[in-house]
Amino acid sequence: MAGCRRSGKGSRPFAIVGNRLHANTLPILIAIIAVAIGTYAADLFDRTALFVQPSALTKEDTAPDMHRASFSLCDSAKRINCVVDGDTFWMNGEKIRIADIDTPELSPPRCAREKALGLQAKKELQNLLNAGSFELAGWGSSDRDRYGRKLRTVTRNGQSIGKALIAKGLARPWEGSRRSWCG
Repeated sequence: MAGCRRSGKGSRPFAIVGNRLHANTLPILIAIIAVAIGTYAADLFDRTALFVQPSALTKEDTAPDMHRASFSLCDSAKRINCVVDGDTFWMNGEKIRIADIDTPELSPPRCAREKALGLQAKKELQNLLNAGSFELAGWGSSDRDRYGRKLRTVTRNGQSIGKALIAKGLARPWEGSRRSWCG
C-alpha cells in the first residue's frame, strides 16, 4: 500500500502514517463506534422504562380508567374520597353520581324506612368501593346532572356495583326520576 510503512513481522495495524489511517484501523473504529452507540441507546431505553416485562404487568395496570382509593363516610370535613349516600360519592375531590341506580335519600329521608335503607346503602357502597380497583364509565349523552355531579357507572371485573346494590335490596334501577322508598 502506498504511504504505509511496514517494519516487518511486527507491523502495527493501528498506525496512522502521514494523514491516512492504516487499512486495518477502519473496521476496528466502526466496531468501537457501534459499541458506544449501543451502550448509549441501552442506557437511554433503560432510563425511559421502555423495556417493561409483560409478566410484571397486572390486568389492573393495563386496564383503562381503573381507580382505587380509600373511602370514608362523608362528614362535615373537606370531601376528597368519601361516600355521601348509596348512589353518590366523592373521589379525588369530584362528586360522582352512580347513574344507573336510585337509592334511598338521606338528606332528608321522607320516612324511617327510607332512612334505615339509606344508611345501609351508604355503608354498602363504601364497602364495595373499598373492595378493590373499579372502572368508571360515562352514562348517556350527559356528563353531569343538574346538581353538577359527574354521571358514571361503576364496575369491577365487568360487574356493576349498582347491580350489586340492587341485588341486596338497597337500590333499584334508575328510571329517570326518584320514587318514594316509604311505601
